Amino acid sequence: MFRLYDSLLSGNCWKVRILLSQLNLEYERITLDLVRGDTQQPDFERISRFSRVPTLVLEDGRPIVESGAILMHLAEGTRFLPGDRHARTEVLSWLFFEQADLQKAIAYPRVYNLRGQASQMAGEIAYRQKDGYSALQKLENWIGNRDWLVGNGYTIADAAVFAYVSLAAEGGYQMERYPGILRWLDDVRSTDGWVPLIEGTAPSR
Repeated sequence: MFRLYDSLLSGNCWKVRILLSQLNLEYERITLDLVRGDTQQPDFERISRFSRVPTLVLEDGRPIVESGAILMHLAEGTRFLPGDRHARTEVLSWLFFEQADLQKAIAYPRVYNLRGQASQMAGEIAYRQKDGYSALQKLENWIGNRDWLVGNGYTIADAAVFAYVSLAAEGGYQMERYPGILRWLDDVRSTDGWVPLIEGTAPSR
């Protein structure tokens, strides 16, 4: 059985749980407390070379680190990763874009808001949101007249980009600016096997 080390509110961990559910794969979930410093403990550092979640340990004991790498590994040979070389490259481009342009720009303001630090971190939030709004507009321009990010069906590109974008409002982003994104987010939530960030809760919009 797979073993997934994750944290409760992480979008990077969430995207892996979504795919595991959509692939109907059983796994043991080990939820770490990042504030407490669980990822800095020697036992975990021996498993995850970058000392961060998500980390997926395969059935043979080998670990995979970084959410994009985990998604690629799990999706290999499934309908969630195209076999065509060009389409696979397009999927990779979205995984890179999400981590480079969206993830930190959305995650930092969200964390500050959740921790009640929005006022004291207003300057940092504004700095992050400037980049975030630029990236979201690029996503809107692409998805506005398409159903999915790559080709004609849902892939791990959609799962990867969905996670943090769907949480952007928690970081103060005005998502009503992006009707195409909002429609696409609902489409992702409607895919078979999709799971919410917190089990037992309704999808947030």
